[in-house]
Amino acid sequence: MLKRPLGGTGMMVSVLGLGTVKFGRNTAVKYPQPFDLPSDEHIADLLALAHSLGINLLDTAPAYGNSEERLGEAIQGRREQWLVCTKAGEEFVDDRSRFDFREDSLLRSVANSLRRLRTDYLDLLLLHSDGRGVAEIEAAGGFRALRRLRREGVIRAIGFSGKSVADARAAMAKSDALMCAVNTDYRQELPVLAECAAAGVGVLVKKPLASGYEKVPERAIAKTVALPGVTSVVVGTLGLKHLAANAQAVRG
Repeated sequence: MLKRPLGGTGMMVSVLGLGTVKFGRNTAVKYPQPFDLPSDEHIADLLALAHSLGINLLDTAPAYGNSEERLGEAIQGRREQWLVCTKAGEEFVDDRSRFDFREDSLLRSVANSLRRLRTDYLDLLLLHSDGRGVAEIEAAGGFRALRRLRREGVIRAIGFSGKSVADARAAMAKSDALMCAVNTDYRQELPVLAECAAAGVGVLVKKPLASGYEKVPERAIAKTVALPGVTSVVVGTLGLKHLAANAQAVRG
């Protein structure tokens, strides 16, 4: 599978990444159909297929239920095969999201993520925004915590997963990579992609299938991967056939 540079980080990322929300959370989600959480064996099968297809990016977060913990168990002994992206700033407790961007809270969050993922480093850490202003997150110590961890070698690259064009532009200069939403129904962040490319900032695309409502998913994935400035498109699935079809779509 084609790999692209993640901005100026030196990392080469597969143009299709595997999202893992469904590994650990099936409550308070926006997907069109309910689903059961997969077995450990099924997660192992998905990851084996993803690796065989050339996918090297795994996207998770503390807010994805016990996704980090299950992912850490599944990739134990094979950590070097993967680029792991997780997030900080949002926790999901008692079916509710809670946000905290204070420096000490983020440092604890990252320590917990490392423990759950059974690793001593993260390839990419994104601040998981709730839509408040980037300046407010910065003032709380959000980016300061990430920069500190990057200096210490705990995190290879840092960035921001926001909710608007304004968020992305405000976070761009502070980030190695951004996560931006792009799909058939939401195109507002398209100008940011070219701006990131010009600034040497990587772009991961989230919600490319509009949380499962896209009618022709393979076509949507192919079109999104082809957009100038896109590094990788992150798609979550529990279906082995769906995963194989998604990978075929990015091969053109």
